[in-house]
Amino acid sequence: MSATEKRATFSLAGIYALRMLGLFLILPVFALYAEELEGVTPMLVGLAIGAYGLTQALLQIPFGMLSDRIGRKPVIVGGLFIFAAGSVVAALSDSIYGVVFGRALQGSGAIAAAVMALAADLTREEQRTKAMAVIGMSIGAAFTLALVLGPVFNEWMGVPGIFWLTAVLALGGIGVTLFLVPQPEHCQRHRDAEPVPGQFAGVLSNPNLLRLDYGILTLHMTITSIFLAMPLVLRDNIGMPSATHWQVYLPVLLGSVVLMLPFVILAEKKRKMKEIFLGAILLMALAQLGLYFLYTSLTGLVVALLLFFTAFNLLEAVLPSMVSKVAPAESKGTALGVYSTSQFAGAFIGGVFGGWMHGAFGFDGVFLFGAVSAILWLLVASGMARPQNLRNQLLHVGALSAEEADGLVLRLKSVAGVVEAMIVNEEGVAYLKIDPETIDPSALNEFSMDEA
Repeated sequence: MSATEKRATFSLAGIYALRMLGLFLILPVFALYAEELEGVTPMLVGLAIGAYGLTQALLQIPFGMLSDRIGRKPVIVGGLFIFAAGSVVAALSDSIYGVVFGRALQGSGAIAAAVMALAADLTREEQRTKAMAVIGMSIGAAFTLALVLGPVFNEWMGVPGIFWLTAVLALGGIGVTLFLVPQPEHCQRHRDAEPVPGQFAGVLSNPNLLRLDYGILTLHMTITSIFLAMPLVLRDNIGMPSATHWQVYLPVLLGSVVLMLPFVILAEKKRKMKEIFLGAILLMALAQLGLYFLYTSLTGLVVALLLFFTAFNLLEAVLPSMVSKVAPAESKGTALGVYSTSQFAGAFIGGVFGGWMHGAFGFDGVFLFGAVSAILWLLVASGMARPQNLRNQLLHVGALSAEEADGLVLRLKSVAGVVEAMIVNEEGVAYLKIDPETIDPSALNEFSMDEA
């Protein structure tokens, strides 16, 4: 990466992390705080936690498309202002309805697609995967930090204070956007990083992609519903004060990362993606059955949580990789956009249905809801075709006539290891899917303007 690309990648990762940290910080503590709010019911607690997912799911793709028209930074700055406003509304509310509105407003600052598009504007094609990976890792780090810091911050400043902190973090993100993120020379649509309207029909009719969308929806539905119960379980069943809950979350999260890494390597290097994928879903179902049977025991709870987060982190790592492998080369950005929308929709559904299950059936209902959801996911996923071990690659081919583009596509497809090839004339780019084990990278050099 060049110095500009590094600056762009890490500053954008910081913006994304600050925003997601603000969303996640209340996850391990809100169920306890909500008991003090006017009009509270378990279902409304779930709605308050998951409301951001609905507005985020509805608006992130439109905001991304808006950024194609008016620029990335205005959309990102505007989205962060909306997020900060939602945080202030939630901080000032003494009723559950006010918090629900504030959380929905937070989600309305839907900058995910615009951030990814700006990252694409500021990085070369061959460096873009690294940039997206860094941004993805920042989200995982924000989630881990939120589970550990949420209980500590709650002890220091309470949940209203956490909402005020999230507003400050959003304003800090605006500062990073304006003063640290480089200004792109030009904005254009990148099919490998953002949705293209004309591709939605094809992506939504692909059964394997739909299975993966269903999967990420189920995964985030489950994680959201679990945290409707977990703070209460640790306080009421285990007897731990809320300020000490991080002592459970931190070792569980660190241990789960260590346990999942060998399986990620096995999935990618040994071409065992589908087996590892299905095994992780099964482990998630078993872990939630463990929570169902063992949540009154600290040891049982910790073991079940360790297994759950091992499966969760493993699935979070392999699912985007599988989407990239399954989606047509020129539709990767659209496929990932639908996938991300499904993820946020899952958070909303998990909050609403998890809250309803908690109100109707208690902790047992929440954990059984998660276990049954995982089993259904396993049945859906088992029919998926084995993903090929393919990698996306882009080539600058310059301005071509339609006839020249058709001829170049045929020549590219004749190269050993090139599985798919498509040229978008208005972009001067060839979108390829290649088999990294059989292709000779130098064989593509003659087709690239960068090598000319």
